[in-house]
Amino acid sequence: MSEVNSAGDGPGAAPDQGKSEPADRGAGAGPTPAEGGDADGRGTGARLGGWTRFVTARPRLSLLVALLLTALAVVAGSGVADRLGSGGWEDPTAESTYATKALEREFPASQSNLLLLLHAGGSSVDDPAVAAEAKRVTARLAAEPGVTGVGSYWQSGSPALKSRDGHEALIAARITGDETAAADTLDRLAPSYRGRSGPVEVEIGGPVAVRHEMQTTIREDLTRAELIALPVTLLLLVMVFGSAIAALLPLGVGIFAILGTNAVLRGLTEVTDVSVFAMNLTTALGLGLAIDYALFIVRRFREELATGAAPRAAVGTTLRTAGRTVLFSSLTVAVSLAAMLLFPQYFLRSFAYAGIAVVLLAAGAALILLPAALVLLGHRVNALDLRRLFRRGAPRAAEGGAAWGRTASLVMRRAPLFVVATTAGLIVLGLPFLGVKFGTADDRQLPSTAESHVVQQHIRDGFPGSPGGGLEVLAEGPATATQYAEYGKRIAALPEVQRVDGPLVKGDAAYFTVLPEGEAVDEGAQRLVGELRATHAPFATAVTGTAAVLVDSKDAIGDRLPWAAGFIAIVTLLLVFLLTGSVLIPVQAVLLNALSLTAMFGAVVWVFQDGHLSGLLDFTSSGSIETTLPVLMFCVAFGLSMDYGVFLLSRIKEEYDHTGDHQEAVRFGLQRTGGLITAAAVILAVVMVAIGTSRVANTKMLGLGIALAVLMDAMVVRSLLVPAVMRLTGRATWWAPGPLRRFHDRFGLSEGEAPAAAPAPATEPAGEPEPDRDPVEAR
Repeated sequence: MSEVNSAGDGPGAAPDQGKSEPADRGAGAGPTPAEGGDADGRGTGARLGGWTRFVTARPRLSLLVALLLTALAVVAGSGVADRLGSGGWEDPTAESTYATKALEREFPASQSNLLLLLHAGGSSVDDPAVAAEAKRVTARLAAEPGVTGVGSYWQSGSPALKSRDGHEALIAARITGDETAAADTLDRLAPSYRGRSGPVEVEIGGPVAVRHEMQTTIREDLTRAELIALPVTLLLLVMVFGSAIAALLPLGVGIFAILGTNAVLRGLTEVTDVSVFAMNLTTALGLGLAIDYALFIVRRFREELATGAAPRAAVGTTLRTAGRTVLFSSLTVAVSLAAMLLFPQYFLRSFAYAGIAVVLLAAGAALILLPAALVLLGHRVNALDLRRLFRRGAPRAAEGGAAWGRTASLVMRRAPLFVVATTAGLIVLGLPFLGVKFGTADDRQLPSTAESHVVQQHIRDGFPGSPGGGLEVLAEGPATATQYAEYGKRIAALPEVQRVDGPLVKGDAAYFTVLPEGEAVDEGAQRLVGELRATHAPFATAVTGTAAVLVDSKDAIGDRLPWAAGFIAIVTLLLVFLLTGSVLIPVQAVLLNALSLTAMFGAVVWVFQDGHLSGLLDFTSSGSIETTLPVLMFCVAFGLSMDYGVFLLSRIKEEYDHTGDHQEAVRFGLQRTGGLITAAAVILAVVMVAIGTSRVANTKMLGLGIALAVLMDAMVVRSLLVPAVMRLTGRATWWAPGPLRRFHDRFGLSEGEAPAAAPAPATEPAGEPEPDRDPVEAR
C-alpha cells in the first residue's frame, strides 16, 4: 500500500519532488496563458480541454447539485428493500413456468406454498384430541382471506403428509398473490398460528416462508455488512492515503453511487421484478469501484500537486490521464455485467440492473464530482496526515514503488518458470469445479436455526416421498377417464417413479402428481422430468415442479451462455485494443482474466458444495450450487479483473509510447500500479468479506468467492503472470496489422497524450515527460 503514496504523500514530499521534476509536465513545455495555463503560470503544461473546463468551472455548484441529487436519491430509494423479490431463478418462458401458472389458476391446491408442521409431542397424530385440534386449525386456516387450497393429513389421510414415526403431520395451503402480497399475508397469519395450540405445537414453513425469511435476513445482514465495511474501509484508506481528508473522498463517491443505485432499483420495481440479492452487489460494487476510481484519480492529482502544479491545472492533467483510464475501466466492468441481461431469469437480470447503474454512477462521480472537490481542496487534500503520529521523519517515497519494480524485474528474468508455475497452480486450484453439481436455492440457504429451515429439514428427514418436492403433470384438452387412466399407468411404470396420484380433473384440464424415488432435485428426479416429457399422451402435457424448474433453468443458461461469453469477449477485446493498439494484448487480457477466476470456482465447489469449512463459516451445504450463481460470479469477477488489468496496461502502454523499451515499460507499469492495485484489491476484498458474513449461504458464497478472485487477480495474475507473459511475447506484444493500427491511431484512447511538439533531445523521451517516475529514480 505504501506505493500508492510514493509521490505526493503530503506537503512534506512536495518540495523534493518539485526540485527533481522538470517543469515541462503535461504535453510539452510550460504553458502560456494563451495555451490554457493558469494566470499565475503554474499550469501543468497542457491546455485544459473542454471537459476539464466543464468539470472545474463551477465546482461549488457541481457539489451542491450532487448534494441535492443525493438527497433526492435517499427519498426515491426509500423502502426499496421491501419491494424486491427473493426468487427469480426460473425461466419465465419455460414449460415449467407455463404449467405452474396454469395450475395456480385452475388447481390452486396443487401448488401449496405454505406448510404448517404440527408436532404431537409423545402422542400419535391419529390421537383423537390431536386430530380434533388439527382439524380446527385446518378449518380456521381455510377461512383466512388470501389463503386457498387448504388440505391436511387429517382430511386426506395421505401417508406423504405424515412422518414415519407418526408424531408429526402437515397442513398444506396456498397464499395467493405476488411475492409482496404473499409476504404481507404471512406476516398477518404467522403470529396467530405459530406456537402451542392445544395438544400440538405448530411451526411454519414452505416456499413462501423460506422466501420471506430469506428476504428479511438479507436486509438485516446487509445493514450489518455496511456497518462493518464502512469503518474498516475508512481505516484502510487512511493507511493508504495518510491524509484523512483524502481518505474521505472515495467514501463520498461510494455513498453517492450506492444511494443513486437504490433509487434506480426502486424505479425499476415499478416496471419489472428485481431480486433482493442485487442490493448486496450494489453495496459491494458501490464501495469497491468508487474506491478504485477515487484512488486512481486522487493519487494522480496529488502527484501533480507535488510537482508544483496549481490545483485546477493538476485536475486537468489528472482527467486527461487517470480519468481516461477510469472511463475505460468502467466500460469494461459494465460490459461484463451487461451480459447478464441476455439471460431470462430476473435474478441474473437484477444484478445487471444494479451493477450497470452503480458502475456508471461511481465513474460519473469520480470524473465529475471528485474533480470539483479536488479543485476546491487544492493542497488541503493532504491535510490531517494521521500517519505522522506513527512514524519518524519523512517517508521514503520510492520504497514501495521500487519493491514492485524489483518484483517485475525478477519475474521477467525467470519468465518461463513463473508462467508455468502460476498457470499450473491456478489450474490445480480450479480442479474441484469439474465435479460441480447444479441445484436450486432452498431453505438450506438460511441458518440452521431459521424456522422455515427447521420445518423443511424435518420434512426431508422424517417424511416419505419428499412432500412438496414432487412433479406435477398438467394435462390439457378433451380426454376420457380411460385415457387418463392409461396415461397414469404409463408414467407409473417409469423407473424413477415412486408413486402417482391423480388425476384431478376440472373441465378439459387435469393434473397428476408424481413423486420421484429420491430427493426432489437429484439426478434421478431430473431424468424423470425428461422421461415424463417424452411419454406419449393423447392430450397436451406440461411438467412442472422443483426438478422441472431446475432442468429448464439449466437449459436456459446453457443456451445463452455462449452468447454471453462471446459478448463479453468481443467487447472486451475491442475496448482493450482501443486502449493499447495491440492485437495480442487484448487476447492475453481475456485469457489471463479467465484464468484468474479458477481459484474462485474451485473454492466454491470445495467449500459450499462439498461442505468443507461449513462449520467454520456457519452454513448448511445442500450438496449442489445454485445454477445461476457461477454465471453471476463470473460476470462480476471478470469485470473487476479487467478493472485492474486496465489500470496496469494503461501505465505500461504510456511508458512504452514514451520510451519504446518493452521490458522497461512492463517494469515501470507494475512499479507505478502494483501498490495501487493491491491496495484497491484489499479494500474491495474487505467489502466483499463483509458481504460474506451474511447468514444466507448464496450471499456468503458470492462475497467470499469474489473476495478470493479479486485477491488472486491482484496478487498473482497482475503481479506475476502478466509481466512474465509479456516478457515472453516481447516487442511482438505491441504488433497490429496496418489497417487496425490506423484505426487505433484515429479512434484509440489511452492514458496520457501524444506529444504536441517535436521530439525532445536524446536524454529525454519524446512526448509527455514521465510524471510518475519516482524522484529518487529521476535523480
